[in-house]
This record gives sequence, structure tokens and C-alpha cells, in this order.
Amino acid sequence: MQGYEASTYGDRMVDHDAIGWPAAKDEKAAVAFLAEVAKPGRALELGVGTGRVAIPLARAGMRVTGIDASDAMLRQLVDKPDGAQVQAVRGDFADVAVDGPFDLVYAVQHTFFLLRTQDEQVRCFQNAAARLAPGGALVLQLFVPDPHRLIQPQSTDPLQVALDQVVLRVSQFDRVEQTVTRQYIAITETGTKLYPMVFRYSWPTELDLMARMAGLRLEGRWNGWSRSPFTAEGSYVVVYRKP
Repeated sequence: MQGYEASTYGDRMVDHDAIGWPAAKDEKAAVAFLAEVAKPGRALELGVGTGRVAIPLARAGMRVTGIDASDAMLRQLVDKPDGAQVQAVRGDFADVAVDGPFDLVYAVQHTFFLLRTQDEQVRCFQNAAARLAPGGALVLQLFVPDPHRLIQPQSTDPLQVALDQVVLRVSQFDRVEQTVTRQYIAITETGTKLYPMVFRYSWPTELDLMARMAGLRLEGRWNGWSRSPFTAEGSYVVVYRKP
């Protein structure tokens, strides 16, 4: 997508929390899982966005730093109640340009896939591992790519059909580069808004290899924050531990 940069998605999402449909509603479960994995300590969120998980995690007693490429997202975070409890850092989270050590590094809701090349994803694993304290954990919430969807070169799906709004998801798939170029189109009575996104999906075994290259070991993979058994479908949570 010409002109797309690391900050584009967040900069276009200036109304992220108001529109509601982009975000999962799993903050309570995510915080409980993350706090159990790391115990009270120091945490870093990659692609912190508006602080949907970082703020309640800070309220739960963690010292939280969040890194994001988008000034618009970070402004929304800082303006929230208790947003000041999260140390907000602007930057490319592939570089993890903050000082450790951290007991926990994490990314939620498939944010890790916003790193658009394999090299960026490998670099992120290595930089995150370097900033983890011994015994610290890298936790990612991701999705298993659906081969049935990837067979077709493109797709259009309705995400929301309401009295005053229609939200469409238009996607193009590149199976060679494992990338998806996407537009979310929100049509309302007052006009149309476009929310672009480009991401690179990775298979679970590919991620496991990236973790091993970074010196991390696989601790477990589950279908969600509730630790239900992994079925290789839909969303899942994986934990990699530093020895």
C-alpha cells in the first residue's frame, strides 16, 4: 500500500475508542493472565495503542511502559484516566527502544503482526528477549492463519450492519510474502472513513523458531486468556520464557 508507514494505522485511528469495533473486550481476562505470568513487576507493551490493556495492568500493580509508533494513539492513552500511570514511548516496537530489564514483554490483539516483514519480526523477538530479565516472559496474542481464506486473492466481509453504520473489511492476500493489505470502510449517514492496515501473519511453528533464535523457550500455547486447549484455529495466546 503506497504511503503506508508504521504509524499509519494508529494515526488514522484518532477515534479508536469511540468507534468501538476495532478493539476486543477482553481486558479483564488479559490482565489476569499477564499478571499471573509475570507477577507484580515491570512490564512493556509492544504497540500499546490507547492503553486498553496497559492501563488496567498498571492499576493491578505492574509498572508498565508502552511503546507505539503513532502519536495519535499515545495522545489518547495519556488523556485517559490513569493514563499517566503508563510510561508512553514513541517508537518502532521492532526496535524495542527502551531500557530493560522487564519481567514481562507482551503484545495483544495480533499487534505483533503489524511488523510487516520477517526480518522485523525476528528483530523484535531478539530485542524483546534482550530486555527481559532472567525468567521473564514474552506473551503474544495472535491468530492462526486460515488457509481457506488465503486461497482467494481478496475478500470483502461485513463487520457491522447497523441502522446508522455499515463497516466493511476489504482484504488482499499475498501468500508469497504472507502479507495482508486491508481497508476497514466505515459508512455512516455523515460520510465515509477509511482505516488502512498492512500486516504480515506468521505460523505458530515459525514464531517458535524466532523465539528459539532469540534464546527463548516455548512455555505454552492456549486458545485464549482462559488457557483453554490450543486447537490451531482462531485467536490464541503463547508464552515464551527466558531461561
